[in-house]
Amino acid sequence: MTFVVASALAASAQAESNEELAIQLSNPVAALISVPFQFNYDQDIGSARNGTRNRLNIQPVVPFDLNAEWNVISRTIVPVVWQDNIFPGAGPVFPLPTGSNNLLTADKWGAGPTGVVIRQQGPWTVRALANHIWSFAGNSSRADVNATFLQPFVTYTARTATTFSLQAESTYDWNGRQWAVTADKAVGKLSIAANRSPSCPSRFSHRQPFSIKS
Repeated sequence: MTFVVASALAASAQAESNEELAIQLSNPVAALISVPFQFNYDQDIGSARNGTRNRLNIQPVVPFDLNAEWNVISRTIVPVVWQDNIFPGAGPVFPLPTGSNNLLTADKWGAGPTGVVIRQQGPWTVRALANHIWSFAGNSSRADVNATFLQPFVTYTARTATTFSLQAESTYDWNGRQWAVTADKAVGKLSIAANRSPSCPSRFSHRQPFSIKS
């Protein structure tokens, strides 16, 4: 989808009417200073065909007189591009009571909805994941589960394949009315083995837990 808007900054002496000016604007080599704006909208781009792109071309045309018969036309194209690489996802989440220690498990079967939105722009990746879990079965002596989990996440990948990330994991217990928040910053480095297959990246992280009572 393309839209073109042209704006004349200065008309020549021969442009005596709007009609004649419009005709000159249609002539790419007319002795007329103009600044056309061309807007392009593209959709279904990318390997998954779910991306969109907007491009605005600013195309100033400036003539320079060499003599009575010859002009030099300067036509510069300045593209302004913004592109959305947003990937949403949604589905169910089912926590299972598989912990071997009472301190590590709620000992409950649960279910709930989960969703994620990811945006990638150049070396940046921004993600937000959320879910809510209700327990429906399990050890009756343990407290029921009614919790919301939030995980915002941002990463920057350098040209050296080094990734810097920052994320927070927040859980709100609706029964106990209490937040549990963990902040995590990490650095990862991707290396390639001799067989040209990616090896496991090394990763250094620091986690800082804290809680907030409401």
